[in-house]
Amino acid sequence: MKNAIFIILFSLLCFFVSSSFAEDNLYIGSKACKDCHEKEYSNYFKYAKKAKSFESIRKMEKKLTPEEYQTCFECHTTGYGKKGGFISEAKTPELMDAGCEVCHGPGSLHAESEDPELITREMSMENCNTCHSKDRIEAFDFKPLLFGGAH
Repeated sequence: MKNAIFIILFSLLCFFVSSSFAEDNLYIGSKACKDCHEKEYSNYFKYAKKAKSFESIRKMEKKLTPEEYQTCFECHTTGYGKKGGFISEAKTPELMDAGCEVCHGPGSLHAESEDPELITREMSMENCNTCHSKDRIEAFDFKPLLFGGAH
């Protein structure tokens, strides 16, 4: 009986500790990745269209209602609508554009510890479907390319 109680208490402790780490993992912007991942950072900003994705919605802003414009943030910024994600150009300029953390997840814990387990490393088309959905592909006439220009 004591072992069962210990296991339950230990499991709960592990859950709460891991949950608190997840909450502390915040978006920090792509520039934070540059020092350790210089080649990937350089290639991403040289070749990936999404590295400059905010420019495309800025061009459309006058044609959209404020509500429509704001829905663009879901795919054209980093972490919009999530804790520590993009809020506005003035408040979170480092999260404008679809940066590294759109695919790899919030990077503060990884950047602090350099632990590769604290960042998403393996990508698949499933990861891309949030923005590159069938409806959006048809609406905006673009084709998703897995790793296309990323690194």
